[in-house]
Amino acid sequence: MIIKGDEKLDAYTYTKTGGPADALVFPVAKDEVQEIVKWTYDHNVPLTILGNSSNVIIRDGGIRGIVMILTEMNGMKLEKNRLIVQSGAKLIDASKRALYEELTGLEFACGIPGSVGGAVYMNAGAYGGEVNAVIETVEVVTQQGERKIYQNEDLEFSYRHSKIQNTGDIVLETVFILEKGKKEKISAKMEELTELRTAKQPLEYPSCGSVFKRPAGYFTGKLIQEAGLQGKMLGGAQISMKHAGFIVNVNRATATDYINLIAHIQEIIFDVYEVKLETEVRIIGEDLLFDTEKAFIESISS
Repeated sequence: MIIKGDEKLDAYTYTKTGGPADALVFPVAKDEVQEIVKWTYDHNVPLTILGNSSNVIIRDGGIRGIVMILTEMNGMKLEKNRLIVQSGAKLIDASKRALYEELTGLEFACGIPGSVGGAVYMNAGAYGGEVNAVIETVEVVTQQGERKIYQNEDLEFSYRHSKIQNTGDIVLETVFILEKGKKEKISAKMEELTELRTAKQPLEYPSCGSVFKRPAGYFTGKLIQEAGLQGKMLGGAQISMKHAGFIVNVNRATATDYINLIAHIQEIIFDVYEVKLETEVRIIGEDLLFDTEKAFIESISS
């Protein structure tokens, strides 16, 4: 297991923002995850779980306690038409493995950069597909350190939601049940979706992916665009000129820049359309406390 102390998290997030973790650990096996969870529970130490950190904003003050990143747990194996994937593997890589094995069902996920565990947590989806449609079972460890297996129907999937958001369980492994398909057809679909993603999404800049959930009856990007917000900047964060549903880091943005811009968008969209935008991105961690005494000393000495 890899352990790092007082480690800045901006190197691990897709937005390239985020303050330090008191302790950062990278388990490589299920037993290690279970041991960490039990220890933090028994000693009342805060524990935060990160996957690929593609759809998360970590505040500039960082995260207290232990942060556990699961990207070293990225194994996959095939049993007939079941693809068994550890939680730290990228969902994109799972879709590529399915293609290699000539299995259909994960084509929609070929452009989703998050981890499999994160995908289960938020019922990730794109282009009309969602992971809940191809999940058979999910193995988790509870907050108390007990391992259990959920069947699909146990997970209470809905739009960008699963039961795990309420229970706080940690995903260890997911079994995708897929169907045999033709490699050429699967590949063609993935290439089509990759081209769509490349054309529409601002992949050239750091971002947290789609910022908001889609409100019923509306398209978020269109709402933001029609409200005249596209291109708006706060600090180094900007509403993407390519897709208004994304916020990109164009000039050393901080997490605070992102969070303030999100709040500004929500305020304007509600004022104009009376539509409440809910964030799809997770915002976690602590705000950076401004040290007024230190600032005063620095100001008089300069």
